[in-house]
Amino acid sequence: MSRKIESIDTLLVDLPTIRPHKLSMTTMACQTMVIVRIRQSDGIEGVGEATTIGGLSYGAESPEGTKLTIDRFVAPLLVGQPSDNLNALRSLVERQIRGNNLAKSAIATALLDARGKSLGLSVAELLGGARQSHLPVLWVLASGDTRKDIDEAVRMIEMRRHRDFKLKIGLRSLAEDLKHVAGIKDALGDSASIRVDVNQAWDEVTAVRALAALAEVGVDLVEQPIGARESAGMVRLAGRSPVPVMADESVADSQDAFALAAAGFSGAFALKIAKAGGPAPALEVAAVAKAAGIGLYGGTLLEGTIGTAAALHAWATLDRLAWGTEMFGPLLFKDDIVTTPLKFHDFGVDLPAGPGLGVEIDEDKLAFYRRPA
Repeated sequence: MSRKIESIDTLLVDLPTIRPHKLSMTTMACQTMVIVRIRQSDGIEGVGEATTIGGLSYGAESPEGTKLTIDRFVAPLLVGQPSDNLNALRSLVERQIRGNNLAKSAIATALLDARGKSLGLSVAELLGGARQSHLPVLWVLASGDTRKDIDEAVRMIEMRRHRDFKLKIGLRSLAEDLKHVAGIKDALGDSASIRVDVNQAWDEVTAVRALAALAEVGVDLVEQPIGARESAGMVRLAGRSPVPVMADESVADSQDAFALAAAGFSGAFALKIAKAGGPAPALEVAAVAKAAGIGLYGGTLLEGTIGTAAALHAWATLDRLAWGTEMFGPLLFKDDIVTTPLKFHDFGVDLPAGPGLGVEIDEDKLAFYRRPA
């Protein structure tokens, strides 16, 4: 049976967060998601999600711009096309649309979801098969208040929900950040792994000083200390740092990964399906990293359950994630738009079972949180 793409619909969904989420460039109290629904001629629907952090304060794509890109450019290109050959559809989009990886990721996810439902296979099976069904997940402590962050971390450990924590720093002075990190590490001791994410806030000179100080405090990993385009600086920092350095914004796709690896980068890569353009392109980054001996981390742009599930299916196919994952996005929101939330327990999350992504939209919740057209 030849299936065709019958329609592609997008809508903006605004979900409030459980607390303010402070980063070096913005503070979030609400997350806006672009939900994509692709309907096939056989009636099967696939869903996808495009989400970023803090709109244009973080990157070049906003939720509103992503919706416009899909509505005006991607949908007219794909509607009427056969839906079974995902590689052909990806090539068609790549030839006609440059960049816009958030939009491409949402489309790719929805197509995978629909394909999986058509065949009775999970997205992980479509990507080659899951090697693990329970993935480790850290929690980001981003209230900005040291005492609150300590109390939050202790609760997470006692609940057996998280034991690895990432701190968002770079907004305050280096001295204030170091005091904040040291206070949390001292309080938690060896019961938890502490990492920090600078989100490009430092220059290289500051980063050199900070990396040495963070190593003394007991930090296990430092994420993106300098600007995304300062590749040479990232290579230098990773080579001299006493604590591992992870590239996030510096590595979007496999070409970025190859360029950094070829230049001698020796740290870790944060994988994200949204910045790569979908689950399959993100796994291409992982392949480059494996060949170069670079450790991997399953990253998030604070997606809801749909985007998180898509990433989990991709990460589950990898044989090793040296730094685990941060797929905690759905836990940051006060509510959800799916019928059955992901199951977080024993310091990780279960890979959702069932065909496609293994999640279903709650139509009432979606109607309540969607932004008026």
